[in-house]
Amino acid sequence: MACGFCSLRRPTLTSLFSSHSLALTPNPHCRSSSLRISRALSATTLPITSSSSSSSFFTWDDVFEIGRKESASPQNGSSDLTGFLEKIDHCNRGSEKLAEFIPFVIEEQIVGYIHKGFTEYLREFHDTFTFSKNGCVGGDYVTLSLMFEKPVDRTRAVADVIRILGDKGIIPGIRNELYPVKPSFNAPAVFSLERAAAPYFGLKGYGVHMNGYVERDGQKSLWIGKRSLTKSTYPGMLDHLVAGGLPHGISCGDNLVKECEEEAGISKVIADRAIAVGAVSYMDIDQCCFKRDVLFCYDLKLPEDFVPINQDGEVESFKLIPVAQVANVIRETSFFKANCSLVIIDLLFRHGFIRPESSGYLDLYRSLRNGDCS
Repeated sequence: MACGFCSLRRPTLTSLFSSHSLALTPNPHCRSSSLRISRALSATTLPITSSSSSSSFFTWDDVFEIGRKESASPQNGSSDLTGFLEKIDHCNRGSEKLAEFIPFVIEEQIVGYIHKGFTEYLREFHDTFTFSKNGCVGGDYVTLSLMFEKPVDRTRAVADVIRILGDKGIIPGIRNELYPVKPSFNAPAVFSLERAAAPYFGLKGYGVHMNGYVERDGQKSLWIGKRSLTKSTYPGMLDHLVAGGLPHGISCGDNLVKECEEEAGISKVIADRAIAVGAVSYMDIDQCCFKRDVLFCYDLKLPEDFVPINQDGEVESFKLIPVAQVANVIRETSFFKANCSLVIIDLLFRHGFIRPESSGYLDLYRSLRNGDCS
């Protein structure tokens, strides 16, 4: 508001980005593996496109037919977790292409990673962007001109660049929504950037995803949305009842309440009952885009007679589906928007739908936090 090759023992990207600060003078004690990435530079360039947009043509009848396959139901004790692992794998592609990105540094901290092919566009704006070699990075990095000392000045200067690149179609889907640029969640923002540009700068991104469920006769069911076919990203795909990115200047809780109202018509009185249950993370490289996202997960038990009503036109319809059937759909299809699968798989662990007896249980659990949760 998703299929890749599955490996039970895939290498994690977390260790590659374990630190985000650097000194711009030589430091023999610097051991951050996130900085060592920049030392292995590749000459390969990629097209400046993103595959974030896709169309899915399936019906709710298709969803229910696949969901009812008992042979795949976690509650029936199936030990095959391969389908879940594939969905997580799809959110963590491209680790072999890390050397094609160089650090984006602001105030002596790494705040992102930019593909070398994309930097060719930024070099045209030499009054805004600076390319340097120095210190702990041990290679090229991108920064902003020192003339932009304050966050508001950086925001304005970079916005002018993004506007031009958007007009040229280099950065599609401009939303006029600002995301904070910072090295970690609790750090102050060094400036703000247009949301559509965030993957091109490899920023840390944050969002809130809520599992809205109903419990009847001991059975839990999830309210699932089907995205509008007019959405610029993932049109027609399945989605959470409520989910959204975390813009600049709003807390997770306040953002969740706002999204509850806009996406499902949930009042603040009910939305305030949502329980924060943790986070999942992933790192995904798709051509020149590098997503380093952390999703804060919430559960909300809804009244049995609750029926969601979309308010912003971004959801085509909603259906209430038993959790076990939702699990089957995730495992057997690519109907869900990719990162939603991670949040629902996390719910399957917490609510006992995936059990320790299943082969690959711990591998699957660890994979849900494959990115840098900072």
